[in-house]
Amino acid sequence: MQQFNYPTIIYYGEGAVEHLASALAKRGHRHLLLVTDATLVELGLAAQVVESLSGSGAEITLFDQVHSNPIEEDVELGTTAYKTNRCDAIVALGGGSPMDVAKVIKFMATHKGPLAQYEDRLGGDALITNPMPPVYAIPTTAGTGSEVGRSSVVTMAATKKKTIFFAPQLMPDIAVLAPELTASLPPHITAATGIDAFTHCLEAWLAPGFHPMADGIALEGIKLCLDCLPRCLANGNDLESRGKMLMAATMGATAFQKGLGMIHSLAHPLSAHFGLHHGLTNALLLPAAVAFLERSDLDEEQRGRLSTVHGFFQERGSGGDSLSSASRAWFESLGIEFGLARHGIPEDRFEFLADEAFDDPCHPTNMIPVTREDLLATYRAAL
Repeated sequence: MQQFNYPTIIYYGEGAVEHLASALAKRGHRHLLLVTDATLVELGLAAQVVESLSGSGAEITLFDQVHSNPIEEDVELGTTAYKTNRCDAIVALGGGSPMDVAKVIKFMATHKGPLAQYEDRLGGDALITNPMPPVYAIPTTAGTGSEVGRSSVVTMAATKKKTIFFAPQLMPDIAVLAPELTASLPPHITAATGIDAFTHCLEAWLAPGFHPMADGIALEGIKLCLDCLPRCLANGNDLESRGKMLMAATMGATAFQKGLGMIHSLAHPLSAHFGLHHGLTNALLLPAAVAFLERSDLDEEQRGRLSTVHGFFQERGSGGDSLSSASRAWFESLGIEFGLARHGIPEDRFEFLADEAFDDPCHPTNMIPVTREDLLATYRAAL
């Protein structure tokens, strides 16, 4: 027996934030905690959203102390802000970090600490039982898809490791995909977040197991990324392409309920210990990880899955001789500079990183099982 889960209500298109304000008014919320980061405050996007949400009639408290790679303290401070101001709902504005923090605040607002006991790997989801406030998610990047996700990733103070918190109840009640909010993203962030969406779709498609619905969504998400991400870089104000990339990100996070893989296990320690953007780490490691698969002893069905995605590149005139080479060439055309050393990752840390990657929960759903030595070799191939 299997259980399949699909996302929440999605408002898509220009003006979606105003539509959310109307929905919040109907739901009778009195005080919202807006979880965001300092950059979006500086850019004026937070003020823009506050103005739009003022139509709901609710008071709004701004919490902007979220790091680019969220840490445990972000959750603690945000939970205090929620309780102190007697909020009754949470609005997450930003990329994956504010959304992840908002979803953890959601359950910490009504559950006792410490946060560590709720870790997914420890079965912490069984402890998340109390009624919780709703979360409404407004992504400003087209990457993580956290707006439809049931989990959050936070780096814990004691372990310095990215830690997953998961429960079906954490899925936001409404996701708002408003392309105008992504138009001001600089090219390098547009590329990195878009590659994150692409990686989610790819790893979901390659993950083993029977989930034809996730497979279909993943393939369509890959196509949207290939077609629309270059257009977003060519013209940041192309709201049609921006909107489709938001949809691709949402699709990626919907599809990866099937599973992720070694790319994410390799990427997570680079963000946790070196502060690199998650999408960038995926980009730096994906070609080497796919090349590892291409060299492996795969069956016909597994090779067919690699070939299907390679075919998408070929249809667009950039196929190369393999999926690994095609993806690398595409990433380079999007502005990615390859080489872990170039991004401040020294080779003498690879042994440590391999330990961390092997301890990560994503690789068990890789297309094929991987060892610590496989992960170490992939880091070296990406040097």
